[in-house]
Amino acid sequence: MLRRCLPIVSILLIVIFYSCHPDKTEVDTSKVTIPPVQFMRLDKDVFSLTPANIDARTKEYQKKYKQFYNRYVSNILNNGGVVDSSYSESLLRFVNDKDMSEAYREIEKKYSDNDVALIGEALEEPVKRFKALFPARRIPARYVTFMSGFNYNVVYVDSTIGIGLDKYLGADNRFYSMLQWPRFQVRLMDKPYIVPDVVRGWMITEFDNSDPVNNLLNHMVFYGKIYYLCDVLLPDTDDSLKIGYTTAQMKYCHEYEKNLWGYFVKDNQLYENDLKLIAQYTTDGPFTGAISKECPPRIAMWVGWQIVRAYMANNPEVTPEQLMKEKDVQKILSKSKYKP
Repeated sequence: MLRRCLPIVSILLIVIFYSCHPDKTEVDTSKVTIPPVQFMRLDKDVFSLTPANIDARTKEYQKKYKQFYNRYVSNILNNGGVVDSSYSESLLRFVNDKDMSEAYREIEKKYSDNDVALIGEALEEPVKRFKALFPARRIPARYVTFMSGFNYNVVYVDSTIGIGLDKYLGADNRFYSMLQWPRFQVRLMDKPYIVPDVVRGWMITEFDNSDPVNNLLNHMVFYGKIYYLCDVLLPDTDDSLKIGYTTAQMKYCHEYEKNLWGYFVKDNQLYENDLKLIAQYTTDGPFTGAISKECPPRIAMWVGWQIVRAYMANNPEVTPEQLMKEKDVQKILSKSKYKP
């Protein structure tokens, strides 16, 4: 009789174990209230400017968009700012430029107001989750779409999340061909990447990497934390969209994870502080050339992501908020028990 009960006891122990280690991507937002995520279309407002209305509408836009409008003109468009004597002339030149006006028409075709509203709806749950996990931190106050002149994807300044829709026109858009941007870059310039890009960019801004220890492990763990937050805020989003890898690149990572970890731990590379070496493993490109032409770019970030996932799985008492406050990257590595 005892032997017959053993399988049942084993099953009960498994159930008890997993009930004591809840999935940290499950966040209760039922009692979290936020204002609706509604985008204001600065792209439309700017391209409605004319010599006759620019003075009146500038005041209107400053009130509507707060400090973001000034930052948009001075930093994103690099036009000197609203107080600059050439403000009106420079901005109207941008609006009436043949290429810029044609690019704006491409935005109009690809992004109706309903399309933008759907982006807002997709962001509501991540914002609620963030508020539930980090109650002391502020959530964005405004959400804006804009035309950047092909300079910016996502910005988060002055409590405003901004999306440069001209950087999400689709991989085959003719402007990207005219600009001769590489395929690995334009592949990510489409609608499915907007929400993951917004969440990742927001998190990088919210939790900047200010640790004075500037070695490879620090970079790996910092970006591992960022991608882990993307796990929590976007639990139904594929990893490939979060990190911008192809199916083949994701397959490579999982197939060679043990080899990749072995590569980084040999010769104490984890503690290397040569910025050129660190850049080889953390900057974008078609691949990580220091390893192989099949190895995805930013591979150190992916490995760091797996370290942080292991740390959170093996330390169920640690909350996402405590994770982001923990600055001891060696402690995170040790307690992760990461052994692919």
